[in-house]
Amino acid sequence: VAPRARFSERGEAVFDAAKTQRFDDMTDLPLMPKATAVWLVDNTTLTFRQIGDFCGMHELEIAGVADGEVAVGIKGFDPVANNQVTADDIKRCEADPVARLKLLKRVEVAAASQRRRSPRYTPVSKRQDRPSAIAWLVRYHPEMEDSQIGKLVGTTKPTIQSIRNRSHWNISSIQPVDPVALGLCRQLDLDAAVRKAAEKRAKTQQPVPSSEERISLMSTAASLMTPDEPASPRRLSEFENFSMDDPRDDRKAAAARVDPDSLFNLPKAGEDDEDED
Repeated sequence: VAPRARFSERGEAVFDAAKTQRFDDMTDLPLMPKATAVWLVDNTTLTFRQIGDFCGMHELEIAGVADGEVAVGIKGFDPVANNQVTADDIKRCEADPVARLKLLKRVEVAAASQRRRSPRYTPVSKRQDRPSAIAWLVRYHPEMEDSQIGKLVGTTKPTIQSIRNRSHWNISSIQPVDPVALGLCRQLDLDAAVRKAAEKRAKTQQPVPSSEERISLMSTAASLMTPDEPASPRRLSEFENFSMDDPRDDRKAAAARVDPDSLFNLPKAGEDDEDED
């Protein structure tokens, strides 16, 4: 019979509580405790008890580390550089032998790492989706600047400009897709960037068009006020008389008329008759 099966309900509860307590004690220890103890012994003046309490080791074991009998060949692990303890806390404990080091929690370390801005990395498998995300942002959020789009999806300004001007080499195959759906950014980051762009546009007193206004057709009054453009020829025969000038302008039409004889230096009819005589 397995040892676990012989436990009563009370014994199982005690076993689970002990296992949970042991796990909690392990989470309160720094990463690589022996290597951390080696570094603290070599670089600080903390007592063996202080180092043992911080690393979860006995003070006699720390004395063995100092004598070179324990942790032989183990390279020291700097807990300050790895955000496990602060240098000020070490100085405080060096001044007071009764004080104990305080281990920084994982949540505090994660919050500190989020404050540091780092370049956005885009996985290789998703880099081919960036033009589609740029096209979506350009279409539905034109108020966003190129620098904001570049930081959001991890691209360069020339790529954004080529998609804005429709001069991208693969513009015919680019379909606008939400960058959040592609996994290139988070919805919170996108909302923050859109909000920041809208606030900046509001400061310059430039209205931000809504999504309905972007896709709406031109009004009848605005379409009647637009100047007429010459129709492009549809057949090859129409290219002979096609011109970008307005044919209703008589002055341009008169200037466009050219006498064919004036293009050649031909003798006049009277001079030919005199030569024949």
